Amino acid sequence: MKIRSVDHSLLDKAKLNKKDEFYTLLPDIENELIHYQNHFYQKTIYCNCDNPKFSNFWKYFYLNFKALGLKHLYASFYGENSQVYHYDGVNLEINNLKDNGDFRSEECLQILKVSDIVVTNPPFSLFREYISLLVDYQKDFLIIANINALTYKEVFPLIKANKVWLGINFGRKISGFIVPDTYELYGTETQIDVNNNRIISPNNCMWLTTLDNEKHHKQLELKKKYQGNEFQYPYYDNFKAINVNKTNDIPSDFLGAMGVPITFLNKYNPDQFEIIKFRKGDDEKDLRINGKTPYFRIIIKRKM
Repeated sequence: MKIRSVDHSLLDKAKLNKKDEFYTLLPDIENELIHYQNHFYQKTIYCNCDNPKFSNFWKYFYLNFKALGLKHLYASFYGENSQVYHYDGVNLEINNLKDNGDFRSEECLQILKVSDIVVTNPPFSLFREYISLLVDYQKDFLIIANINALTYKEVFPLIKANKVWLGINFGRKISGFIVPDTYELYGTETQIDVNNNRIISPNNCMWLTTLDNEKHHKQLELKKKYQGNEFQYPYYDNFKAINVNKTNDIPSDFLGAMGVPITFLNKYNPDQFEIIKFRKGDDEKDLRINGKTPYFRIIIKRKM
């Protein structure tokens, strides 16, 4: 296990700029977590980026503690006057933390060690370090991430090795996040609800998990044909694979290597497809078609 020196500067800066204070809506939590209820029975859940006064993750597990058959529920959060909450189904215990509640602090790591599953919306600015910590401690998790996290070197190898996969809801199926009063509401998909919560809907988020779900095993139905439509599937200059612009355009009659968009991972079934590599050709430079580089591609191949 790696020994980490904790630098709080990034978390302090993110908190100051209010860029990591995105609170997940309860309906989004309910719509995702209903698919994992068998995983929670007699387990200790830790929401390690959650102030129970605001967190809908805490609210969900606290209100459904007995229905889910949980063993213990913990939550802690970063900031001044940070605390740790512990509920065992009967007693609610609240204690002050000596440190500031950073998920990397020794106090929080001690709770992590006795926990089975981590469920939360972690700070996106620290996502690389956050997921690496969970992997180091060999913890199951169900967390929210920006879709771009699929391209991170801390994430993609885990997906390729079938150690991590996407949750059920993706993109527009995650309806939005509550943001602080000081956060500028921009774009067309923003609102202020009946409780005066300021909500943004970026439509670029996903769930990442180590918990098995039905989508992870769903066969992708292939409706397109390569034969007769070869012009739609050009080969890369620097790798023997055809380019496929959309997941729905994967041909059913082609068994060679194919380059697909990163959003393919939302439909990825490891029993149906093999991931070969990410983004690079044989020359270890970005994949190219007639000298031009398409947006990030994943090289995959059908399994027989």
